Amino acid sequence: MKVAKVTRGAPFIGQMKDDIDRVFDRFFPTAFPGESMLPAFPFEPMAEALGEWAPRLDLTETEKEYVIRCEVPGIHKENLDINLVGNLLRITGHRDAVQETKDEMYLYREREVGRFVRTLKLPVAVDEGNIAAAYQDGILTVHVPKAATAAARKIVIK
Repeated sequence: MKVAKVTRGAPFIGQMKDDIDRVFDRFFPTAFPGESMLPAFPFEPMAEALGEWAPRLDLTETEKEYVIRCEVPGIHKENLDINLVGNLLRITGHRDAVQETKDEMYLYREREVGRFVRTLKLPVAVDEGNIAAAYQDGILTVHVPKAATAAARKIVIK
């Protein structure tokens, strides 16, 4: 009868897990902090939910509001839409492909075209009635005021 020797594989397994996590992080980056990785709401097909490209954006916070600045150069403001459902803020838009002249053929093209969707999950309740947006020089700026928080109140136990 042979007796099997028991060894600990934890250090090797732990290192291998870290290596695999780094590979996945490189090829599948996480969403912008606060951005939902869920499909678009409500129930849009996954391809449409993610859009064909994603514009860069910044999310900042002050004591009274959140400010979102989204780079969307070359997109007319009529092609942009902003919606708030609960605490999910969704910015959608599209940029059409433009053929410069009929006799040109692209050899290399970097400018993104098509539909985009950016969805941000806001961490606190917001004042839906006072959201303001402006579009200037290719930057869409959205001001989302925070809702007034109720004062903490001590509950007396009877």
